[in-house]
Amino acid sequence: MPRYSPFDSLGSILSGLAKRLGLESHLVELRLQQHWREIVGEPIASHTWPAQLRAKKLYLIVPNSVWLQQLTFLKPTLLAKLNEAAGTELVTEVVLRLGEIPAPAAASSETAATSNPAPVPDISPAEAASHTAVIQDSDIRKRFTEVISTYPARTPSPPEGDPSRVP
Repeated sequence: MPRYSPFDSLGSILSGLAKRLGLESHLVELRLQQHWREIVGEPIASHTWPAQLRAKKLYLIVPNSVWLQQLTFLKPTLLAKLNEAAGTELVTEVVLRLGEIPAPAAASSETAATSNPAPVPDISPAEAASHTAVIQDSDIRKRFTEVISTYPARTPSPPEGDPSRVP
């Protein structure tokens, strides 16, 4: 386990923790989904959804074959916008798939909050505590342990028949 100095930034500690837990690619996906409208613009964002990012391939869901055809011609523009927003070569290929675009986040989070019971943690508190042991401030360590204990349960998994799942 790497040792951190008292002057390491919280960002560097969180980055190392995300790598150790295997969450790095999922965090990139979530950031991409959160900022999708700003990156590609409203017209494209309202008819697409970035489902997954695996091995520098972005799997993009489109609602119908008309949008699939149109976006086939716009792939170079999409790649340029994505990589410009990331500041690095984040995506080398865009894979288009027909599927259902998820509802906007605000509506889906309200529905989830009212219809789902409290999430069951996927990571035990002891395991989470072992990952946060290097954080010296006890209040931050305690809060961060709570957060990563419930993190996997908070990220919704797509339904089994969801076309956005990559085999």
